[in-house]
Amino acid sequence: MKVNVEIDCTPEEARRFLGLPDVSKANEAYVEAMTKAVKGVGSIEQLQEMAKQIAPMGEMGMKFFQQFLQSGMGKAK
Repeated sequence: MKVNVEIDCTPEEARRFLGLPDVSKANEAYVEAMTKAVKGVGSIEQLQEMAKQIAPMGEMGMKFFQQFLQSGMGKAK
C-alpha cells in the first residue's frame, strides 16, 4: 500500500509547525557581515584565505568552495 500526503504551506508555516527556532535575524546579520568582508577582497587567493578562517568546512568543503569560485569566475568571463 502506498499513501501520499501533500501539504501546502509556506516555509515559515513549516518551521513553526516543526517547532524550529526563527533564525532570520541571525541569518541577516551573518549575510551582512559576509557581504562586508567580501567587499574588501581583491583576489581569489584572499577570498580563499578568508573562507578558511571563518568557515568550519574542512578540506572537502574548501575544495567544493574553490570549485564554486572557479566556476563563477569562468562564467563571469
